[in-house]
Amino acid sequence: MPLPFAAGLYKKAWLKNYALMLAGLLIDIDHLLASPIYDAERCSIGFHPLHTPIPIVLYTLLLLHPKTRALGIGLCLHILLDGADCLL
Repeated sequence: MPLPFAAGLYKKAWLKNYALMLAGLLIDIDHLLASPIYDAERCSIGFHPLHTPIPIVLYTLLLLHPKTRALGIGLCLHILLDGADCLL
């Protein structure tokens, strides 16, 4: 999902910004703290530490500064996709 955003928003430096957006996937490291690590019936939002309201607010704040915006986009996309997964 980050590729269209990187290509559309950062035409000159899309690859670097795509990599930063992909780094948003690293917040899934907190799944290692859960038992079982993966549960198809569990909603990540609100359960895993990096998927709770305070970190989500911090991810949103990253959107405000141009130097952190790409990472913020990646993290927010990750949270939005996890949220959509919870609805399905």
